[in-house]
Amino acid sequence: MPGPAPKTPADAGISPAPEVDVNALVQRLREELAGGPNGGGAGRAQLLAARRRAERLWAVSAERPLERRPGLKGLLSQPVKRLLRPFLRWYVEPLAAEQRMFNDVVLKLFDGILEEVDRGEQWREAALRSLGELEERLTRVERRGAGAASAPATVAAQPAATAVPDYFAFEARMRGSTADVRERQRPYVEDFRNAAPVLDVGCGRGEFLGLLRDAGIEARGVDADADMVAYARGEGLEVERADALAYLEAVQPGSLGGVFAAQVVEHLPPRALFHLLELAARALRPGGLLVAETINPLSPLALRSYFADLTHAQPLVPETLALLARQAGFREVETRYLNPPRHADDVDERIREVLFAPLDYAILATT
Repeated sequence: MPGPAPKTPADAGISPAPEVDVNALVQRLREELAGGPNGGGAGRAQLLAARRRAERLWAVSAERPLERRPGLKGLLSQPVKRLLRPFLRWYVEPLAAEQRMFNDVVLKLFDGILEEVDRGEQWREAALRSLGELEERLTRVERRGAGAASAPATVAAQPAATAVPDYFAFEARMRGSTADVRERQRPYVEDFRNAAPVLDVGCGRGEFLGLLRDAGIEARGVDADADMVAYARGEGLEVERADALAYLEAVQPGSLGGVFAAQVVEHLPPRALFHLLELAARALRPGGLLVAETINPLSPLALRSYFADLTHAQPLVPETLALLARQAGFREVETRYLNPPRHADDVDERIREVLFAPLDYAILATT
């Protein structure tokens, strides 16, 4: 005889938890962190404007130029003012000195307030970045298939491919949000304007594929990471999960107009890297374009990003990658430096060239 039916939470007097609209919650958090729906930069702009006004009025002095008022009265009073001013300087200058001291205190107060505002802005920016990472990871979980937990995270053949347990979260933190990556990759769109169809090798979350789609350029992507593929497909992009080398080996020779590989080549050991370049040259039609973007090891700042990723195989100086591309069969190779960092204007130019070199570069190789 079957036992009694199990009680539901309602039968036990427990109300079910209300459904949470994650997207609405994230948007609300974004607005609060930004200082409201219209952003939080207006207060800082007002402080800066007030500080500039105070700085203009700081230099109070008894020696300020005499201004002549219009009309006959102004014409007659001007010589009198010029005559009396030396006799009044002993009285006016101490007052002007006190006013300058007061103005100096006001300027320092403004600077202190602005420093506090800047610290708050930095905190808000960090919080917004963390919120963006959380939003993307939640989206990843939603788009992951039911059997994805038991499936291998990656099908890449490289030994270091499984070095990071959750590479999707790692990528979001190290490279930035999809919006950040999309803006950094936007300049490449025009390079592929007449290069359809385009294959994005190691397409990740599909940022560049989305840009090409918006530009009306036919493109598809391939990535070895299951979460990356699920995320990109959730954006409505044509992406296949496969090892890049195996995928390119199956591509019909001369069938592609463009191959894009952003932050991919530094993950490949030398033999695999050269084979990738050979396969890309074979897959491209005459006049086809390969763009391979990677970290610029000539930039000390960029080396931090390079060594932070355990799946990197070796840094590639621009001359090395360009030479390998030529040896792989590309006729012309151009090196383009990208993403210069912010730096102080008073740094010596020669030091700046070394310490503040662009963080990335790309070779544009033509068959």
